[in-house]
Amino acid sequence: MPDGSATLTLTLHTRIAEIAAADWDACAGAGNPFVSHAFLSAMEDSGSAGSETGWLPQHAVLRNEDSRIVGIVPMYAKSHSYGEYVFDHGWANALERAGGNYYPKLQAAVPFSPVPGPRLLRRPDSAVPIATMANALEQACKSFGVSSVHVTFCTEDEWNGLGDAGWLQRVGMQFHWENDGYADFEGFLGALSSRKRKVLRRERRDANAAGLNFQALSGADITEGHWDAFYAFYQSTVDRKWGSAYLTRSFFSMLGERLGDKVVLMYAENNGKPVAGALNLVDDEALYGRNWGCSGDWPFLHFELCYYRAIDWAIEHGLKRVEAGAQGRHKIQRGYMPRRTYSAHWISHTGLRRAVASFLAEERAGIEAEMTALAEESPFRKGED
Repeated sequence: MPDGSATLTLTLHTRIAEIAAADWDACAGAGNPFVSHAFLSAMEDSGSAGSETGWLPQHAVLRNEDSRIVGIVPMYAKSHSYGEYVFDHGWANALERAGGNYYPKLQAAVPFSPVPGPRLLRRPDSAVPIATMANALEQACKSFGVSSVHVTFCTEDEWNGLGDAGWLQRVGMQFHWENDGYADFEGFLGALSSRKRKVLRRERRDANAAGLNFQALSGADITEGHWDAFYAFYQSTVDRKWGSAYLTRSFFSMLGERLGDKVVLMYAENNGKPVAGALNLVDDEALYGRNWGCSGDWPFLHFELCYYRAIDWAIEHGLKRVEAGAQGRHKIQRGYMPRRTYSAHWISHTGLRRAVASFLAEERAGIEAEMTALAEESPFRKGED
């Protein structure tokens, strides 16, 4: 596989353990924790990502003529479309109605995590073009004889590069809070309209009037007892949403052990008894909200633990933003504004590819219009307050 100056070799690996952590992280970088060897190995070693959950590792590795790893794509063979947050069930149904098989497919993603970040992991000193990575994934798709390969929640640069390589481009939307140099939470509130300030102050007052004890735990401060409680919260949330508890109890212990201070657990107790928890990961730029759960009925506890405490923590630690996960129009009124997300798709079936391209053009126009409309709901001051 030529990359312009060298010949690269593609191999696929059914276990991340087959790839040295140092080689993986040399490509992934020290930024986004979700593509680190530590996070993804915890997924596999805990049984959260594997045959039982339908996320079969097929990690793509590119080596140069010296057998040095220069590129990696965290990738999985999927027999369903669950746990992805970029929905293609309609595409699957269309191909199956036409007599084709959509599954299995290849998914370049972080399992169960709608967190934007790099997906085409390239060693900085190798200069592997995105087009070369795209070609490698297409070859993997063809060699498996599967319908398609999908790179979801990738960076905008990767999205543009894959688009230039002929892949179909899709946009989505999430809600992120941006730190505009606030000194503290009151500084953030000062940027809001007076009416919105009053709402947020009332919600925080009511949440804190319940007499709960709040903590932000990380690293060695998170004990197995904390994880036991949090796993119960996680299961109860899954049960209420009629979902499946893909993440195993051991995953959370491994997460704490392997990522250390990159794990931040917002925790609430009532008279020493745990009542709620919100799991976050952190890097040098952002706090990433992941799972949350609680027991009992506590006024505005979800907003306090998942949104406001996250903003407090981000300001205190000088972070640029808080990414609060998928969905949630209600986040706008809490200062989390709509931001684009990106994915790219290579589909081998000509007819389906044509139909999906048409669908994506319409979808993108709809998302852009929705983002424009949602921007009008901004809680931030417009002119004089």
